[in-house]
Amino acid sequence: MESEQLYHRGYCRNSYNSIASASSDEELLDGAGVIMDFHTTEDDNLLDGDAASPGSNYAMTNGGGAPSSSTHLLDFLEEPIPGVGTYDDFHTIDWVREKCKDRERHRKINSKKKESAWEFTKSLYDAWSGWLVVTLTGLASGALAGLIDIAADWMNDLKEGVCLSAMWFNHEQCCWTSNETTFAERDKCPQWKSWAELILGQAEGPGSYIMNYFMYIYWALSFAFLAVCLVKVFAPYACGSGIPEIKTILSGFIIRGYLGKWTLMIKTITLVLAVASGLSLGKEGPLVHVACCCGNIFSYLFPKYSKNEAKKREVLSAASAAGVSVAFGAPIGGVLFSLEEVSYYFPLKTLWRSFFAALVAAFVLRSINPFGNSRLVLFYVEYHTPWYLFELIPFILLGVFGGLWGAFFIRANIAWCRRRKLTRFGKYPVLEVILVAAVTAVVAFPNPYTRQNTSELIKELFTDCGPLESSQLCQYRSQMNGSRAFTDNPNRPAEPGVYSAMWQLCLALIFKIIMTIFTFGLKVPSGLFIPSMAIGAIAGRIVGIAMEQLAYYHHDWFLFKEWCEVGADCITPGLYAMVGAAACLGGVTRMTVSLVVIVFELTGGLEYIVPLMAAVMTSKWVGDAFGREGIYEAHIRLNGYPFLDAKEEFTHTTLARDVMRPRSSDPPLAVLTQDDLTVEELQGVINETSYNGFPVIVSKESQRLVGFALRRDITIAIENARRKQEGIMLNSRVYFTQHAPTLPADSPRPLKLRSILDMSPFTVTDHTPMEIVVDIFRKLGLRQCLVTHNGIVLGIITKKNILEHLEELKQHTEPPINDVRSVN
Repeated sequence: MESEQLYHRGYCRNSYNSIASASSDEELLDGAGVIMDFHTTEDDNLLDGDAASPGSNYAMTNGGGAPSSSTHLLDFLEEPIPGVGTYDDFHTIDWVREKCKDRERHRKINSKKKESAWEFTKSLYDAWSGWLVVTLTGLASGALAGLIDIAADWMNDLKEGVCLSAMWFNHEQCCWTSNETTFAERDKCPQWKSWAELILGQAEGPGSYIMNYFMYIYWALSFAFLAVCLVKVFAPYACGSGIPEIKTILSGFIIRGYLGKWTLMIKTITLVLAVASGLSLGKEGPLVHVACCCGNIFSYLFPKYSKNEAKKREVLSAASAAGVSVAFGAPIGGVLFSLEEVSYYFPLKTLWRSFFAALVAAFVLRSINPFGNSRLVLFYVEYHTPWYLFELIPFILLGVFGGLWGAFFIRANIAWCRRRKLTRFGKYPVLEVILVAAVTAVVAFPNPYTRQNTSELIKELFTDCGPLESSQLCQYRSQMNGSRAFTDNPNRPAEPGVYSAMWQLCLALIFKIIMTIFTFGLKVPSGLFIPSMAIGAIAGRIVGIAMEQLAYYHHDWFLFKEWCEVGADCITPGLYAMVGAAACLGGVTRMTVSLVVIVFELTGGLEYIVPLMAAVMTSKWVGDAFGREGIYEAHIRLNGYPFLDAKEEFTHTTLARDVMRPRSSDPPLAVLTQDDLTVEELQGVINETSYNGFPVIVSKESQRLVGFALRRDITIAIENARRKQEGIMLNSRVYFTQHAPTLPADSPRPLKLRSILDMSPFTVTDHTPMEIVVDIFRKLGLRQCLVTHNGIVLGIITKKNILEHLEELKQHTEPPINDVRSVN
């Protein structure tokens, strides 16, 4: 899965090594840099794969090993064939074969470890390589996350001004050492200069406001333009959040270059630029992609993982846990996120290694301390007021809002992304990013709650009002002398500043909802966690302040009478913001357990688990009422990735014969006989078809199944035999049996291909319910399954066929007979 290619756009159907350079906006492909629609393409299909077209060159080197340099003639049948067992780009791995390869490698190491001290050392290295690779992944993830946090904060403040005493300080750091700050205006100090002060020499007035407005827009557009240009030119796979593609890769799909070195470098740089541009996006989702890039790169240092795609995905699962750990400062939540949301295969040892990777990443980030608050995240809060039973009503209402928002966002965003693909507007991603960034900057600047960084907004909304808070949301009136005061009692009459802030928050809520729909899916790194949490936090804070004032003015109501005594703590608006944030994020992603644990680790208190659980489950139920897909599953389906969701239930009564190919009106299934073909005839079958695999049968008369051979393996084996064996000619007999057939004395040397034959392909009978077939594909990670009747091969079912069938059933249509391309 190396990714030295800078312009990886996909691959050509006539070559296994297609690397195209980008020259226009329309070449910046959707999703992860490529659109794959399983209705029209055959990327994951074993029989309908993107193989070479007739007449193309079959010398395949993508993923294959180099030919042996030995000059003496080796027995071709006994040595491993270079390239056999590897995979082409945009194909699905064979989980069963990969696990068998790993077991064989493990047995070989164990059998040799007692032979010498060197072999024993190699066995120890192999045993500890898993822990070493997750340690390196955690170290790199934590370091990159700290770097991204520091750089994003500095560049975000650069839009408003600059620190003259130290250019590398952000606004807060610049005023730390100043002795001229006041309590009410703690961010104003002589060392920090706004752009109006630097250019016009004045800090107040209409001219100053216009200049700051202009510079804010200028920097926002500059950052956005630079980000999208870097992504377009150097690493198209660096766009988006990356989580849909990570889910697909972890399910066994190959997307070469998506987790490579260039993608890592460009995504790290452009993530900082995208966040600093002020777009309605977050860096938390892309941090999962960054961590998985680290895991993929480090896995190449260890043959145990570099040569086995299934083992490599165990490292990627641990890396995704490390990514969430540094994104939210939640190591346990990161492990649960990997288990619940992204991982397809998650054995117990992967759970331990994921936990360790998350621990190492969190430790490194804590050592860097990017926010200067000894915390892993900017919006860490602690509440000291308990919640009361009657508050479950507004908490559940926030869950309903989160579910409605999630369902609306998924439908609106998918509709816009689909429209982007189908219209000319989608051909100009640079222009689209500039337009969205311009609208965002122009509308965001007048409102202080949209102008500031989204993480800082969430921090302000989460934070409870106290003596040290100078926010407009905390402008309450003291009950004793009628003057403005900051006390520890949250139940106080609000001043006009609070109501003004609520109006601004309402406008910010509308703005965030609209802009997030159009921002997620742009060709820049864009996460969805923070915008969704911001929308929920705004709604929650508004509800919290409303409940607080209601409890103050109507403390004699039966709801408040028992718990809310005059002069006693009762309502915590920051808690409502936290619950709303969790509800909206849950409504969009449909996460449950991992989300509750993440938010719990953010607050550091077990006391609020029940409100969080109530809100998150309510948001999931409400969202599922409109559609069971989360945003990541929806984007997977939109891009046509071959992903079988384990959460999806199959309740239909179709049988294997209803889904298998070929259909009754199609030509017969293309098969190979075990000892009747010549090299020329075998090449003719390959040239005349585009299938990626062929059942091998005893003879045309019996049709009894012998095994299954992959097109790629056959082609590589023939080319390798021609290079290494003398006497292999076009009329050489090809046989898949153990012993060569009886041939005339003047016959050329036969070619034995038994070593590439899968002798135990998965088979089902034609009467097997599709419910069982789908479960087999999900749980075993199969690429194909042969359909037999009394041992005779009737057809084949591939992953693509199942995805097509599920899509047809979703649309409540009968499976078509002639509108699906035949597998023959």
